[in-house]
Formats: sequence, C-alpha cells, structure tokens
Amino acid sequence: MPKRVLQGVVVSDKQEKTVVVKVERRFTHPLLKKTVRRSKNYHAHDEVGAYKVGDSVAIEETKPISRLKRWIVVERGGAATAG
Repeated sequence: MPKRVLQGVVVSDKQEKTVVVKVERRFTHPLLKKTVRRSKNYHAHDEVGAYKVGDSVAIEETKPISRLKRWIVVERGGAATAG
C-alpha cells in the first residue's frame, strides 16, 4: 500500500524536530452543491529544523514517531499556498 503524501503550509515551528502543517482540502457539499474548504493540522517530523512558518511543504505518512507524529516532511514547495 503506497504512503499518502499531502501538501500543506507550516503554521508552527516552535517545537524541536517538529513542525505543524496545515493541510486544506476542498470538496463539494453533498446537499448544498457548494465548494467547502476544510483544514486539519498535522504534526510532522523535521529532523534538522529546516522549515519555518509559511513554508509550503509536502508530508508523507510514516510509522509512529511519537504520540502525535505520524508524518515526516519530505520536500519544500508544492501546490499549497500560504494563507
């Protein structure tokens, strides 16, 4: 089974070796037929502390690293936009 890769924006880098990434998804509401935006924060592992708030990153699913971390930052850039 392939690992999921999500695009998002770093919203916090205050923890050591951890960044919080906001991932936004868009979908059409089943009843209202209107495009709805929902966002979720993921804790991702950042070994060297290379990513700062506002950076657009890609995160990949991995084995549990700690109580909250199940994702790892794989690259800078991507389709996500800051905002």
